[in-house]
Amino acid sequence: MLKLIIVRHAESQWNPLGRYQGLLDPELTDRGRSQAEALAHELRREGITRIYSSPLKRTYHTAKILSDKLGVPLYREERVIEIDHGNWSGMLVDEVREKYPEEFELWLKEPHRVRFEGGESLEDVFKRVKDFLDFVREKHRDETIAVVSHTVPIRCMYCALLDIDLSRFWGFGCDNASYSVALMEDERNVLQKLNITCHLGELYVEAHKAL
Repeated sequence: MLKLIIVRHAESQWNPLGRYQGLLDPELTDRGRSQAEALAHELRREGITRIYSSPLKRTYHTAKILSDKLGVPLYREERVIEIDHGNWSGMLVDEVREKYPEEFELWLKEPHRVRFEGGESLEDVFKRVKDFLDFVREKHRDETIAVVSHTVPIRCMYCALLDIDLSRFWGFGCDNASYSVALMEDERNVLQKLNITCHLGELYVEAHKAL
């Protein structure tokens, strides 16, 4: 059995603003770095043997704090990078709502039908995270590993792990510096913990519902 700990990156400079990040690359905030420290303290008992991370700064810097505190190796992993938001990248939620009202409404209600102009669809992300999950299942059987990623790939991972349709994408919470635990067994995958944030205390900030 593989124990997979799924981590969303700590707070970036654009998270409090409600700005779509996609493949753009803002740094962590001071609070984000403190969140990552708190998360490292929370995960110290898990016996993690290695960490995979999206190469973007907000994920990789979160993962580097975990790696340094836990004393485990860290690897860049392109398959868990954030969705390419295309033309939405760098825009505030309110700006997107005003400029692309129909696409924004579809994103909230039927996200599996959206392909971002100049970017990706959920199906694109699903395929690459599914490939990553198949890879770690084969390579790290009977280990405990962590992956540090972003809201869209993480929710796609949940859909892949539970074999549910991408139309259920918004049914999972995904806050900054949260972690979830999935047990990848031979017979089934079990989502044992979801979006755990109690370790953050006063550092907790609720995620924007459209991000």
